[in-house]
Amino acid sequence: MLQVSHLTRRYGAMLAVNNVSFTIQPGEIVGLLGHNGAGKTTIMKMLTGYLEADSGSIRLNGLEMSRDRAAIQAQIGYLPESLPLYPDMTVADYLDYAATLKGLSGDNKTAAMRYSIAATDIASKLLAPIATLSRGFKQRVGVAQAILTRPKLLILDEPTNGLDPAQTEAMRNLIRELAKDATVILSTHIMQEVDALCSQVLMLRSGELVLDSSLSALRQSNSVQLLSDISLSALRDALNNKFNGLEISSLAEGQYRLSLSDKQTVSQPLTALCQTAAKAVFNAGANLTQLFIEQRDLETVFRQLNSTTEVKDAA
Repeated sequence: MLQVSHLTRRYGAMLAVNNVSFTIQPGEIVGLLGHNGAGKTTIMKMLTGYLEADSGSIRLNGLEMSRDRAAIQAQIGYLPESLPLYPDMTVADYLDYAATLKGLSGDNKTAAMRYSIAATDIASKLLAPIATLSRGFKQRVGVAQAILTRPKLLILDEPTNGLDPAQTEAMRNLIRELAKDATVILSTHIMQEVDALCSQVLMLRSGELVLDSSLSALRQSNSVQLLSDISLSALRDALNNKFNGLEISSLAEGQYRLSLSDKQTVSQPLTALCQTAAKAVFNAGANLTQLFIEQRDLETVFRQLNSTTEVKDAA
């Protein structure tokens, strides 16, 4: 389990990460989202132990970063957005070099290389110079070096950036397989990647955590749309005092949005609202053309959370 508590980091006078806390359970794939400058890179560097926090704590499987940095780093794999690959090296030589840097030797190194090669399916390219590889295979080599030690926490920064659709799907499948043995944090600008892979979403804005939610809960709407020839006043009269915090607004002629407060955003009240609204329309002698629960998507939530605050002072 990864536990981050009140994490804060400044660069001089600039506040990059401000009092961020979250918990990630083993085996989850978590999307880390935010505009450029929101603080994602700074958080990833602190999670890997590359940067020290000004305040707050990072715990991984009972270990504390400030006290057990080396032990935690041994459990972490990291793929930065721009991994420094050496173009003149073959894939095999590069992985051997990366394994040495991670402190592996002898039979342990051999076993680690075999595992990462098999997991990323790059055996056919072992003797190829890295300069000759496609973008997709270079990304696979990057993932291969990140999982040499079979990490319990795998941090991937834009792993599908620049990949074609086939390479993207292959990378998604690889990440799903890796998540069977590790917690995965996926930093990306691509909402479809989060939709396709993640069970939890962390969203940053100006260095602060503005959303920590499961993807299923995030998609849950608090609104119903109704198309009918009933008047707005008649609809309000029929539903008045039947639901706490209900707001009824007109979107267009005969099109209405019925919204509950956020605290009531669960499927049962929305289902009851649909049933009550339909009954109100029929009792008023009006026609009901359409009635449905609105669905939110990740891009809509991202836009809403970032529409009112200018991004500043974060990295």
